[in-house]
Amino acid sequence: MSAIDWLDTPTAATGAGQTAPGGNLHGQTLQGLPGTVLLEPPVTGSARLPEITVTPLEELVPPIGLVSPASTGLPVDLWRGSDPSVIATQLASVSVDHWPAMQSLLFTLLLSESRPPVSDQGEVITARLDRLMQLGAPDPAQALAEQADPTSSPALFRRWFDATLLTGDEQIACATLNQMPHLAPDYAARIFCAARLGDWPTAAVLLEAANGLGLMTRRDLALLDRFLNPDFYEEAAPLPAPANPTPLVFRLYEAIGERQPTSNLPRAFAAADLRDVAGWKAQLEAAERLTRIGALNPNHLLGLYTNRKPAASGAVWDRVAALQQFETALQTGSAEAVAKTLPTVWAAMQQARIETAFADLFADQLAQIPLQGDAADLAWRIRLLAPRYETASHSLPQQTDSAVFWASIAQGLPDMARATTGRDQAIAAGFADGARPPATVQRMLDSGQLGEAILRAMTLFARGAQGNLGDLTGALTTFRSVGLEDTARRAALQLMILGRQSTL
Repeated sequence: MSAIDWLDTPTAATGAGQTAPGGNLHGQTLQGLPGTVLLEPPVTGSARLPEITVTPLEELVPPIGLVSPASTGLPVDLWRGSDPSVIATQLASVSVDHWPAMQSLLFTLLLSESRPPVSDQGEVITARLDRLMQLGAPDPAQALAEQADPTSSPALFRRWFDATLLTGDEQIACATLNQMPHLAPDYAARIFCAARLGDWPTAAVLLEAANGLGLMTRRDLALLDRFLNPDFYEEAAPLPAPANPTPLVFRLYEAIGERQPTSNLPRAFAAADLRDVAGWKAQLEAAERLTRIGALNPNHLLGLYTNRKPAASGAVWDRVAALQQFETALQTGSAEAVAKTLPTVWAAMQQARIETAFADLFADQLAQIPLQGDAADLAWRIRLLAPRYETASHSLPQQTDSAVFWASIAQGLPDMARATTGRDQAIAAGFADGARPPATVQRMLDSGQLGEAILRAMTLFARGAQGNLGDLTGALTTFRSVGLEDTARRAALQLMILGRQSTL
């Protein structure tokens, strides 16, 4: 007799002691428990020990970057599975000089939070820093180096030190160098930092030691001697201009009152001209140069353009005057005044090759002016170069083949019937349904090598802009396949409207 009544009641399905079909424990009555049936599936099909797969766990390096993946849309494992040396080479060599969409994409890759490949020994982060400096962006290079811990290696410290020299934050780097002198790139850096921190006796001793041991060139010795003893050289002739100065040499020349022009120096030096120590003309030329490569916010350039009235004519002064006249016309709201000044200022922006920056600044205001004729057509083309290109594509000033085709690309729906040139047809093919990336790029994507695939597509676009139409189609298709639809559309529109020839 069971104390629990229902244990003595057999089930109707099998009855006590019956076995369910199947020949195994599934569905069988438990011996000693009449009517109870196991409904779970079998755990295993045999009594053998299960196979165990062992995978070594590798410590994940924290992602380094200034922009979160939520903002860029790129994953932190962007460089996963790629060879670090290949990534470093591609970051250094990919051409973006003429195409703002490619410039923006490269900055996104450089600044997005990402982990280096597992086998990386610092190649990717140093390549990111070097390319930022090459693009003329020492401020983000400094911030990125600080995230990567510039004291972790002499190579990272040197890049951080160079960036601070051009941003004016060398005091921070010098204080670090004072605590960790083994990180010094050379004796000149130690002497400069000792003096910068107010320790002139140590700087003088280091200079004498470097001279006695032959650790520095005669030029650097003479430069540092003037830096430490300016009173002795008040009547001396200026030193010869350096051909390829380092950031430290550039700052030393500035400190002794012999500031060097930056127009013939690498772009990173132009950032130093944005400081108040440079004259207005130097600031304007540096701002145009940096805006041209996408390293400066267009609003900064606009602020410099409108800072004061031009004091002369020709070159940059004509561009300043043209933009100021256009902005005045725009503020009046007069369609006639805008139509009169727009062609002049557009020609000036074309001369400086900063058309997209101009579009970013004024496209929305141009959309509010009821222009007619050629002025309306020009304003519409400018609006297609701005972020709201798709909105502009729905208000064509005239139904020409080129205008309809450009509008269809802005909407991501190419009108093949309006693609009259080989380049237009190649662009349209890149937006066609079912278009797939080139086989080499697709293999990278299949292997999870997203960053390498994007860099490869950027190289294809540069070749396509030179006339290789197959590469152009492949680049646009790749951008779209990885979710960079906006990049694909803007790059195509810039190629058609600006019509420049890129160089690799």
